Amino acid sequence: MKKGIHPEDYRPVVFKDMSNGDCFLSKSTAKTKETIEFEGSEFPLVKLEISSTSHPFYTGKSNLVDTAGRVDKFMSRYGNRRK
Repeated sequence: MKKGIHPEDYRPVVFKDMSNGDCFLSKSTAKTKETIEFEGSEFPLVKLEISSTSHPFYTGKSNLVDTAGRVDKFMSRYGNRRK
């Protein structure tokens, strides 16, 4: 890498996927106060809600959301009411 093009706080950081617990090491300037021991060393920790190990696009698993059922249920309760 070229010298002097990265910020001063560009350092190794562990990213942890909170949905499945997977961790990976990368470099980042993300600010964090938490640390974690990873592969025998202490690193700053950044928590993620979703990563490529848990995202449905990468895993091939999809969640079906029943929006039509919700609309039908709402209409059956409140759709026929008039003032």
